[in-house]
This record gives sequence, structure tokens and C-alpha cells, in this order.
Amino acid sequence: MKAILSLILALWAIEAAGQPSALDAKVEKFLKEHRGEWHDLNVPYVDGQTLHDIIVKNHYTSALEIGTSTGHSTIWIAWAMSKTGGKVTTVELDDRRRKQALKNLEEAGLSAFVDSRLGNAHEIVKQLPGPFDFVFSDADKNWYKQYFIDVNPKLKKGGCYTTHNILDGQAGDDYLDYVRNNPEYESHIDRFSHAGILVSYKK
Repeated sequence: MKAILSLILALWAIEAAGQPSALDAKVEKFLKEHRGEWHDLNVPYVDGQTLHDIIVKNHYTSALEIGTSTGHSTIWIAWAMSKTGGKVTTVELDDRRRKQALKNLEEAGLSAFVDSRLGNAHEIVKQLPGPFDFVFSDADKNWYKQYFIDVNPKLKKGGCYTTHNILDGQAGDDYLDYVRNNPEYESHIDRFSHAGILVSYKK
């Protein structure tokens, strides 16, 4: 009898694990309703999905986002963090965009998974102690290389450093060559993403 009961409970647990939570439903609803509205320096929908999937697949729990804008990518990253039990620290220079991002995160139900910082990422990124296991860099492109240099010591082995706007040329060939030739990393370009995401895993 106990064996049968244990089997039933195990089957229920498996079924529950495969069901979306109330939070998942809330986030999906928010993203669907606002899908065509992300124009203020935000990532496209498919790019946000890519970031989310990398985090969940690798069970990353400590994320850094450089460049919040109004929070589209932050929502995708925070949603993934809600599934892994982690949190994302996100940095934004513009107070108006940050306030809108915080509003969006609250509406999506993800505020608890985000540590939002207002200020110049050039300084904040250097000051953050880390460690991180996931990074998304999408701020000023001419500072991409310096962000990478500053974050590299704080990124765990096995962690992932992602960079936006690779295929549209905004990131620049110098940065791309620098990361691709770094012996500490294995990198590839996710060409399914809209603007091109450089995905670099730390060995």
C-alpha cells in the first residue's frame, strides 16, 4: 500500500513539474500583451527568449545585465532566474528608462528576482563583487571590450558571457576578435537571434 501511495505521489510531482506556474502564466501574458511595444533600446522577442533558454538550460543563478533600458531583456532574464532560484543585477544609466523597467517588472511579477542599479555602468560594473555565472552586455558598444575585461575575473568557470548586436555590426570587429581569440572562452554567434548574440562560455 505504501509503495502504491509513493508511486502516486511521485507521478503527481512529475505532472506538477511539467505544468506552468501562476508566475509563468503572468509573465507569458505580460510578454504577449506587450510584444510589439519594445522599441526603446530593447532586445527583440526572440533574443530575450534566447537569453532565457541559456540560463534555464545551464541552471545559472547569478546574472548581470549591463543595460536595462525599459526592461524587456531583464524580464526574460528574471523569468529564468525565477525558475533557477537566482537573481539578476541590472544596470541602467537613464532614470526614465529605469523607472519604466521597474514598472514593467512589477507588472510582470518579477521584481523579487531583480536588483536594479541606477548609474554609470563604467563604474558600477567594476564595483560589483560578483561572482556571476551569466552576463548579458547590451550598453554602449564602444565600451564592450572594457566591460568584458572588468567582468571576466568575476565570471565563474562554466559561466556564460553574452553580447548583443553582433550581426548588425554595432559591436565592432575589434571586440568580436578579442573575445573569440580569448583562450579562456569558447564562443559562437547565435544566428537565430535577431541582432546576433555572441555566446561565450568560460572554460
